[in-house]
Amino acid sequence: MREDFKSGFAAIIGRPNVGKSTLMNRLIGQKIAITSRKPQTTRNKIQTVYTCPEGQIVFLDTPGMHKAKNRLGEYMLGAVRQSVKDADVILWLVEPTSYIGEGERSIAALLTRVNLPVILVINKVDTIKKEELPAFINAYKDLHDFAQIVPVSALRGQNTDEVIRCIFKYLPYGPMFYDEDTVTDQPQRQIVAEIIREKALRTLDEEIPHGIAVTIEKMHQRERQDIVDIEATIICEKESHKGIIIGKQGSMLKKIGSSARYDIEKMLEEKVNLRIWVKVRKDWRDSDVQMKNFGYNRKEI
Repeated sequence: MREDFKSGFAAIIGRPNVGKSTLMNRLIGQKIAITSRKPQTTRNKIQTVYTCPEGQIVFLDTPGMHKAKNRLGEYMLGAVRQSVKDADVILWLVEPTSYIGEGERSIAALLTRVNLPVILVINKVDTIKKEELPAFINAYKDLHDFAQIVPVSALRGQNTDEVIRCIFKYLPYGPMFYDEDTVTDQPQRQIVAEIIREKALRTLDEEIPHGIAVTIEKMHQRERQDIVDIEATIICEKESHKGIIIGKQGSMLKKIGSSARYDIEKMLEEKVNLRIWVKVRKDWRDSDVQMKNFGYNRKEI
Protein backbone atom coordinates (compact mmCIF):
# COMPACT_ATOMS: atom_id res chain seq x y z
CA MET A 1 0.00 0.00 0.00
CA ARG A 2 1.34 3.48 -0.88
CA GLU A 3 2.35 5.69 2.05
CA ASP A 4 0.27 8.59 0.71
CA PHE A 5 -2.96 6.52 0.59
CA LYS A 6 -5.80 7.95 2.73
CA SER A 7 -8.75 6.10 4.22
CA GLY A 8 -11.50 6.82 6.69
CA PHE A 9 -15.19 7.24 7.48
CA ALA A 10 -17.47 10.09 6.39
CA ALA A 11 -20.88 10.33 8.09
CA ILE A 12 -23.67 12.05 6.11
CA ILE A 13 -26.14 13.67 8.50
CA GLY A 14 -29.08 16.07 8.20
CA ARG A 15 -32.82 16.45 8.63
CA PRO A 16 -35.21 14.09 6.77
CA ASN A 17 -35.60 14.70 3.02
CA VAL A 18 -32.54 16.90 2.44
CA GLY A 19 -31.11 14.37 -0.05
CA LYS A 20 -28.58 12.36 1.99
CA SER A 21 -29.19 9.03 0.22
CA THR A 22 -29.28 10.75 -3.20
CA LEU A 23 -25.90 12.37 -2.47
CA MET A 24 -24.35 9.11 -1.30
CA ASN A 25 -25.64 7.20 -4.33
CA ARG A 26 -24.25 9.97 -6.57
CA LEU A 27 -20.81 9.99 -4.88
CA ILE A 28 -20.28 6.24 -5.20
CA GLY A 29 -21.83 6.16 -8.67
CA GLN A 30 -24.33 3.42 -7.86
CA LYS A 31 -27.75 3.17 -6.25
CA ILE A 32 -27.46 1.49 -2.85
CA ALA A 33 -29.55 3.62 -0.49
CA ILE A 34 -33.26 3.94 -1.23
CA THR A 35 -34.78 7.34 -1.84
CA SER A 36 -38.27 8.81 -1.72
CA ARG A 37 -39.93 12.13 -0.96
CA LYS A 38 -41.23 10.79 2.34
CA PRO A 39 -39.34 11.43 5.59
CA GLN A 40 -37.55 8.59 7.43
CA THR A 41 -36.86 6.66 4.23
CA THR A 42 -33.43 5.59 5.55
CA ARG A 43 -33.75 3.69 8.85
CA ASN A 44 -30.42 1.94 9.29
CA LYS A 45 -26.86 3.19 9.07
CA ILE A 46 -25.83 2.16 5.55
CA GLN A 47 -22.15 1.83 4.64
CA THR A 48 -20.97 2.33 1.09
CA VAL A 49 -17.43 2.49 -0.21
CA TYR A 50 -15.72 4.87 -2.62
CA THR A 51 -12.21 3.85 -3.76
CA CYS A 52 -9.85 5.74 -6.07
CA PRO A 53 -6.04 5.99 -6.46
CA GLU A 54 -5.90 8.68 -3.76
CA GLY A 55 -7.65 6.61 -1.09
CA GLN A 56 -10.85 5.04 0.21
CA ILE A 57 -13.89 6.75 1.78
CA VAL A 58 -16.43 4.67 3.70
CA PHE A 59 -19.69 6.64 3.67
CA LEU A 60 -22.16 6.25 6.53
CA ASP A 61 -25.64 7.25 5.33
CA THR A 62 -27.82 7.93 8.36
CA PRO A 63 -31.56 8.32 9.09
CA GLY A 64 -32.86 11.91 9.11
CA MET A 65 -32.63 13.73 12.46
CA HIS A 66 -36.14 14.05 13.89
CA LYS A 67 -38.08 13.85 17.16
CA ALA A 68 -38.53 10.18 18.08
CA LYS A 69 -42.20 9.17 18.44
CA ASN A 70 -41.65 5.44 19.07
CA ARG A 71 -38.90 2.88 19.62
CA LEU A 72 -38.11 2.70 15.94
CA GLY A 73 -37.56 6.49 16.03
CA GLU A 74 -35.24 6.08 19.03
CA TYR A 75 -33.36 3.33 17.15
CA MET A 76 -32.90 5.67 14.17
CA LEU A 77 -31.54 8.51 16.34
CA GLY A 78 -29.17 6.02 17.98
CA ALA A 79 -27.89 5.08 14.50
CA VAL A 80 -27.14 8.77 13.75
CA ARG A 81 -25.26 9.33 17.02
CA GLN A 82 -23.20 6.16 16.55
CA SER A 83 -22.27 7.17 12.99
CA VAL A 84 -21.05 10.55 14.22
CA LYS A 85 -18.88 8.76 16.83
CA ASP A 86 -17.43 6.39 14.19
CA ALA A 87 -16.59 9.12 11.66
CA ASP A 88 -13.37 10.93 10.72
CA VAL A 89 -15.27 13.62 8.80
CA ILE A 90 -18.90 14.75 8.95
CA LEU A 91 -20.93 15.93 5.96
CA TRP A 92 -23.86 17.99 7.19
CA LEU A 93 -26.38 18.21 4.38
CA VAL A 94 -28.84 21.13 4.36
CA GLU A 95 -31.24 22.81 1.95
CA PRO A 96 -30.69 26.33 0.53
CA THR A 97 -32.60 28.61 2.89
CA SER A 98 -31.97 31.59 5.13
CA TYR A 99 -34.41 30.29 7.78
CA ILE A 100 -32.61 28.15 10.35
CA GLY A 101 -35.19 26.03 12.17
CA GLU A 102 -35.18 24.00 15.38
CA GLY A 103 -34.09 20.83 13.56
CA GLU A 104 -30.91 22.44 12.22
CA ARG A 105 -30.12 24.01 15.61
CA SER A 106 -30.35 20.64 17.36
CA ILE A 107 -27.90 19.15 14.80
CA ALA A 108 -25.54 22.11 15.39
CA ALA A 109 -25.75 21.42 19.15
CA LEU A 110 -24.86 17.74 18.54
CA LEU A 111 -21.85 18.77 16.44
CA THR A 112 -20.45 21.12 19.11
CA ARG A 113 -19.84 18.01 21.25
CA VAL A 114 -17.78 16.34 18.50
CA ASN A 115 -14.21 17.34 17.79
CA LEU A 116 -14.27 16.51 14.05
CA PRO A 117 -14.05 18.48 10.80
CA VAL A 118 -17.57 19.28 9.55
CA ILE A 119 -18.18 20.00 5.85
CA LEU A 120 -21.44 21.85 5.26
CA VAL A 121 -23.01 20.66 2.00
CA ILE A 122 -25.77 22.94 0.74
CA ASN A 123 -27.81 20.66 -1.52
CA LYS A 124 -30.50 21.38 -4.16
CA VAL A 125 -28.75 24.51 -5.51
CA ASP A 126 -30.34 23.68 -8.89
CA THR A 127 -33.62 24.94 -7.37
CA ILE A 128 -32.36 28.49 -6.61
CA LYS A 129 -30.89 31.50 -8.46
CA LYS A 130 -27.09 31.80 -8.29
CA GLU A 131 -27.25 35.27 -6.67
CA GLU A 132 -29.30 33.88 -3.74
CA LEU A 133 -26.56 31.47 -2.62
CA PRO A 134 -24.33 33.93 -0.62
CA ALA A 135 -27.28 34.84 1.66
CA PHE A 136 -27.91 31.13 2.39
CA ILE A 137 -24.22 30.50 3.14
CA ASN A 138 -24.24 33.48 5.54
CA ALA A 139 -27.31 32.15 7.34
CA TYR A 140 -25.57 28.83 8.11
CA LYS A 141 -21.98 29.89 8.71
CA ASP A 142 -22.57 31.22 12.23
CA LEU A 143 -24.09 27.90 13.37
CA HIS A 144 -20.77 26.06 13.47
CA ASP A 145 -17.08 26.48 12.66
CA PHE A 146 -17.18 24.58 9.35
CA ALA A 147 -14.05 23.14 7.77
CA GLN A 148 -15.57 23.86 4.31
CA ILE A 149 -18.88 24.91 2.77
CA VAL A 150 -19.76 23.23 -0.56
CA PRO A 151 -22.88 24.02 -2.64
CA VAL A 152 -24.08 21.03 -4.72
CA SER A 153 -26.98 19.45 -6.54
CA ALA A 154 -26.90 15.74 -5.67
CA LEU A 155 -29.74 15.07 -8.11
CA ARG A 156 -27.97 16.73 -11.07
CA GLY A 157 -24.40 15.83 -10.00
CA GLN A 158 -23.35 19.51 -9.82
CA ASN A 159 -20.11 20.11 -7.85
CA THR A 160 -20.21 16.67 -6.21
CA ASP A 161 -16.55 16.02 -7.19
CA GLU A 162 -15.65 18.91 -4.89
CA VAL A 163 -17.24 17.03 -1.95
CA ILE A 164 -14.87 14.07 -2.57
CA ARG A 165 -11.85 16.43 -2.75
CA CYS A 166 -12.85 18.10 0.53
CA ILE A 167 -13.30 14.78 2.36
CA PHE A 168 -9.84 13.55 1.32
CA LYS A 169 -8.34 16.76 2.73
CA TYR A 170 -9.38 15.70 6.23
CA LEU A 171 -8.94 11.91 6.14
CA PRO A 172 -5.96 10.24 7.87
CA TYR A 173 -3.35 8.23 5.98
CA GLY A 174 -3.92 4.50 6.23
CA PRO A 175 -4.72 1.20 4.48
CA MET A 176 -7.99 0.17 2.79
CA PHE A 177 -10.84 -1.07 4.96
CA TYR A 178 -12.45 -2.93 2.03
CA ASP A 179 -11.30 -4.50 -1.27
CA GLU A 180 -11.27 -1.93 -4.05
CA ASP A 181 -14.26 -3.56 -5.83
CA THR A 182 -16.51 -3.42 -2.72
CA VAL A 183 -19.34 -0.89 -3.00
CA THR A 184 -21.36 -1.71 0.14
CA ASP A 185 -21.21 -3.89 3.25
CA GLN A 186 -24.96 -4.55 3.00
CA PRO A 187 -25.95 -8.16 2.24
CA GLN A 188 -27.89 -8.63 -1.02
CA ARG A 189 -30.99 -9.77 0.89
CA GLN A 190 -31.04 -6.49 2.81
CA ILE A 191 -30.68 -4.42 -0.38
CA VAL A 192 -33.54 -6.41 -1.98
CA ALA A 193 -35.75 -5.76 1.09
CA GLU A 194 -34.92 -2.04 0.92
CA ILE A 195 -35.72 -1.86 -2.81
CA ILE A 196 -39.19 -3.36 -2.13
CA ARG A 197 -39.70 -0.90 0.74
CA GLU A 198 -38.71 2.01 -1.51
CA LYS A 199 -41.29 1.02 -4.13
CA ALA A 200 -43.94 0.73 -1.41
CA LEU A 201 -42.97 4.18 -0.06
CA ARG A 202 -43.31 5.71 -3.50
CA THR A 203 -46.62 4.00 -4.32
CA LEU A 204 -48.62 4.13 -1.08
CA ASP A 205 -50.62 6.81 0.74
CA GLU A 206 -48.84 9.19 3.11
CA GLU A 207 -49.79 7.61 6.45
CA ILE A 208 -48.92 3.98 5.66
CA PRO A 209 -45.19 3.91 4.74
CA HIS A 210 -43.92 4.83 8.23
CA GLY A 211 -45.57 1.66 9.54
CA ILE A 212 -44.14 -0.83 7.06
CA ALA A 213 -41.13 -3.14 7.10
CA VAL A 214 -40.01 -5.72 4.54
CA THR A 215 -38.51 -9.14 5.24
CA ILE A 216 -37.04 -11.61 2.74
CA GLU A 217 -38.27 -15.13 3.52
CA LYS A 218 -36.48 -16.90 0.69
CA MET A 219 -33.90 -15.98 -1.93
CA HIS A 220 -32.22 -18.66 -3.99
CA GLN A 221 -30.81 -19.31 -7.44
CA ARG A 222 -32.55 -21.93 -9.59
CA GLU A 223 -30.29 -24.80 -10.57
CA ARG A 224 -28.72 -24.37 -14.03
CA GLN A 225 -30.91 -21.30 -14.70
CA ASP A 226 -30.27 -17.54 -14.57
CA ILE A 227 -33.36 -17.02 -12.40
CA VAL A 228 -33.48 -16.01 -8.73
CA ASP A 229 -36.62 -16.89 -6.76
CA ILE A 230 -37.43 -14.34 -4.05
CA GLU A 231 -40.25 -14.48 -1.52
CA ALA A 232 -40.83 -11.32 0.53
CA THR A 233 -43.31 -10.08 3.12
CA ILE A 234 -44.45 -6.50 3.64
CA ILE A 235 -45.27 -5.99 7.34
CA CYS A 236 -47.85 -3.34 8.29
CA GLU A 237 -49.50 -2.29 11.56
CA LYS A 238 -53.24 -2.35 10.73
CA GLU A 239 -55.70 -4.58 8.87
CA SER A 240 -56.98 -1.50 7.01
CA HIS A 241 -53.43 -0.81 5.82
CA LYS A 242 -53.11 -4.39 4.57
CA GLY A 243 -56.12 -3.85 2.30
CA ILE A 244 -54.64 -0.63 0.88
CA ILE A 245 -51.22 -2.25 0.25
CA ILE A 246 -52.84 -5.16 -1.62
CA GLY A 247 -55.24 -2.86 -3.51
CA LYS A 248 -58.31 -3.73 -5.54
CA GLN A 249 -57.82 -7.28 -6.91
CA GLY A 250 -54.15 -7.07 -5.89
CA SER A 251 -53.45 -4.07 -8.17
CA MET A 252 -51.33 -2.07 -5.68
CA LEU A 253 -49.19 -5.06 -4.67
CA LYS A 254 -48.69 -5.89 -8.36
CA LYS A 255 -47.49 -2.32 -9.00
CA ILE A 256 -45.04 -2.45 -6.06
CA GLY A 257 -43.80 -5.88 -7.14
CA SER A 258 -43.21 -5.09 -10.81
CA SER A 259 -41.27 -1.86 -10.15
CA ALA A 260 -39.22 -3.62 -7.41
CA ARG A 261 -38.47 -6.56 -9.69
CA TYR A 262 -37.10 -4.20 -12.37
CA ASP A 263 -34.55 -2.68 -9.93
CA ILE A 264 -33.65 -6.04 -8.36
CA GLU A 265 -32.98 -7.58 -11.80
CA LYS A 266 -30.75 -4.61 -12.64
CA MET A 267 -28.78 -5.10 -9.42
CA LEU A 268 -28.46 -8.90 -9.65
CA GLU A 269 -28.06 -8.88 -13.46
CA GLU A 270 -30.41 -11.88 -13.59
CA LYS A 271 -34.09 -12.64 -14.10
CA VAL A 272 -36.11 -12.51 -10.86
CA ASN A 273 -39.29 -14.35 -9.89
CA LEU A 274 -40.63 -12.15 -7.06
CA ARG A 275 -43.57 -13.06 -4.84
CA ILE A 276 -44.77 -10.68 -2.11
CA TRP A 277 -47.18 -11.26 0.78
CA VAL A 278 -48.60 -8.76 3.28
CA LYS A 279 -48.89 -9.46 7.04
CA VAL A 280 -50.17 -7.39 9.97
CA ARG A 281 -48.04 -7.00 13.11
CA LYS A 282 -49.80 -4.51 15.38
CA ASP A 283 -47.57 -1.72 16.79
CA TRP A 284 -44.34 -3.47 15.72
CA ARG A 285 -42.46 -0.14 15.82
CA ASP A 286 -42.80 -0.14 19.63
CA SER A 287 -41.70 -3.76 20.12
CA ASP A 288 -37.95 -4.44 20.53
CA VAL A 289 -38.49 -8.13 19.66
CA GLN A 290 -40.37 -7.41 16.42
CA MET A 291 -38.01 -4.58 15.43
CA LYS A 292 -35.09 -7.02 15.82
CA ASN A 293 -36.94 -9.59 13.66
CA PHE A 294 -37.33 -6.98 10.91
CA GLY A 295 -33.65 -5.94 10.93
CA TYR A 296 -33.62 -3.06 13.43
CA ASN A 297 -31.55 -4.39 16.33
CA ARG A 298 -30.71 -1.71 18.90
CA LYS A 299 -27.71 -3.74 20.11
CA GLU A 300 -26.13 -3.65 16.64
CA ILE A 301 -26.09 0.15 16.28
